[in-house]
Amino acid sequence: MENMKGAVLLCLLGSSLLQANRFSWIGPSKSMDIFDSRDNVCLTDQTSCGCCLMQQQIQRVETFFNQSLNKLETELAKTRNALDNFRASRSAFSVALTNQPGWFCLGPFNDDKVVTYKDEFINLGNGYNVDSGVFTVPRSGVYSIALTVYSGGTIPPNALTVCASLQVNGVVVARPKEQNTQDKEDSATVVLSLHLNAGDQVAVVLPAGCSLCDNKSHYNTFTGFLLYATT
Repeated sequence: MENMKGAVLLCLLGSSLLQANRFSWIGPSKSMDIFDSRDNVCLTDQTSCGCCLMQQQIQRVETFFNQSLNKLETELAKTRNALDNFRASRSAFSVALTNQPGWFCLGPFNDDKVVTYKDEFINLGNGYNVDSGVFTVPRSGVYSIALTVYSGGTIPPNALTVCASLQVNGVVVARPKEQNTQDKEDSATVVLSLHLNAGDQVAVVLPAGCSLCDNKSHYNTFTGFLLYATT
């Protein structure tokens, strides 16, 4: 019995030393000859079987660990890519009609006109085009869109009508309007949450017969930002 215990202890010590040569934390070594011979010993020497089985179990655990680590690294890379894509597609804009100190008025016109807001507060993602007045949606999702229109000052009272239409792809979704000939200024505001798809175009259109007036006080503003993305 004592001899058998000594043989088992020697086997464990030997297997530990050999295991260190076979595996490292970066994978198995190229030389497998010594383990091939030990597997043969396990088949012929019953005293060594427990030792061999322990070594095989250690190998399985280390293989499982390496596979799990690789999977975690892959998932981490996917998460980082998704976060980078989200940051790259962040979208927010807020613009005003003008920033000049004196009054600047649009309309009334005989035809509908797209309003081009020239003064940018923010244009994160460059979705809003100051030349065309159109916001092109960069990423599908739910957006908050706000529009405030104002007219007054130099427009004669009999022509004073503030109105506009908020349009998505040429379709009207809101018509803020105020018409009151008893005063010298009118204003209206609308705030919406809209589900928009990538590539949709959002614009403010000044209908025929309506007018907008502004100065550096920024009475006329057009704002939108992504609340959350959707697929």
